[in-house]
Amino acid sequence: MNKRRLAFAVNLLLLLSGCSSPENGFKVAATPQPHAQMLDFVKPELKAQGIDLIIVITDDYNLPNRALANNEVAANFFQHLPFMEEQVKQFQYPIVSLAKIELEPMGIYSKKIRSLSELKDNAIVAVPNDPTNEARALNLLHEQGIIQLDNPANLQATILNITHNPKHIKFIEVDAAMLPRSLEDVDAAAINTNYALEAKLSPLEDALALESKDSPFANIIAIRAGDENRPEIKALKAAMTSEKMREFILNKYKGAIIPAF
Repeated sequence: MNKRRLAFAVNLLLLLSGCSSPENGFKVAATPQPHAQMLDFVKPELKAQGIDLIIVITDDYNLPNRALANNEVAANFFQHLPFMEEQVKQFQYPIVSLAKIELEPMGIYSKKIRSLSELKDNAIVAVPNDPTNEARALNLLHEQGIIQLDNPANLQATILNITHNPKHIKFIEVDAAMLPRSLEDVDAAAINTNYALEAKLSPLEDALALESKDSPFANIIAIRAGDENRPEIKALKAAMTSEKMREFILNKYKGAIIPAF
């Protein structure tokens, strides 16, 4: 684990020293951009209702669902539904989706080419190493005509599902958080928008290709099953799906992120 991710993990462990109860604050785990920013926007609204929202920031996709299942946070906001469903299947986490909030179209980025048509034979392309986001990246490349998949609707597709690769692209699987750094070493990389924003990449200006707006990968707030009627959970859902939040997303991210409610 590199120093940056270790710092995040240590910070998360410190904040999770106690379950999410009223006396400890209402803890929600989130990745820094845009999820923590959006949660920070609703803090005053929740505070006015007597809810002390504490945002637990991490960039490790494996920690928030574990923390939620262990009652260390009350909710998390970092993932799309297919990712959560895969983790529930793998780890039997007792968690569910509370609401769809926003879509962050995955993009293909490069520091070496200006168009996907410039990809040369045997080019190296980095993709996320978690199952659902790898499938998402491959499907985007399928839509752009770079490769062909046996079933583009397969949300668990891997490089083994590639049926046609005319340029003999070589794929490497990289931890999602490390993909922006990989741009120095590869010809192109498929990067989740939250990590692109952290790396000062503009999806609208820098991406060579973006997912369509009808992507099934809208990001959700997840909670423990059975917590749906907790007053704090209801208040969080109302704040995060309000017209104020819609305007915040549209004004701040200017189309790079799209409301999904």
